[in-house]
Amino acid sequence: MTYNKFQIYGILKDYFWMLREIQRLDRELTKTDFRGTAQYGIEASLPHGQGIVSQAIENEVIRRSKKSDNMVEYARKVNFVNERFYKITDEKEKVILDCLLDGMSIIAISKHLGLSRRRVNELRDDIVDKLMSNNAQNAHM
Repeated sequence: MTYNKFQIYGILKDYFWMLREIQRLDRELTKTDFRGTAQYGIEASLPHGQGIVSQAIENEVIRRSKKSDNMVEYARKVNFVNERFYKITDEKEKVILDCLLDGMSIIAISKHLGLSRRRVNELRDDIVDKLMSNNAQNAHM
């Protein structure tokens, strides 16, 4: 998958919550928690409508499918960054990228590193360019 510069900025900004959401969705999708009500005696032999129950199950399958699709998309974006992390060789850039992936804001990073917000933004731009340059190379392979 190839991403443009603005999409990469978004991935870096959203990485932290996407990772947490992947974990949550994985837990949710591995649950099989549908419990039907067993019927006994004469009630079990009587005919009863299945429309509401089958519709509920169908809706749940559709909802889980959408959750699964979201999880796959989030994982694709998270993996995009993780697979290109090695491209960042400058120590300050590594720290900034790590802070971004931990969910820190530009202001928090600038305070943490004792750099101006402008400098942190410049270094983030360099990080995005490096992640993107590798992206372009992979697109031609």
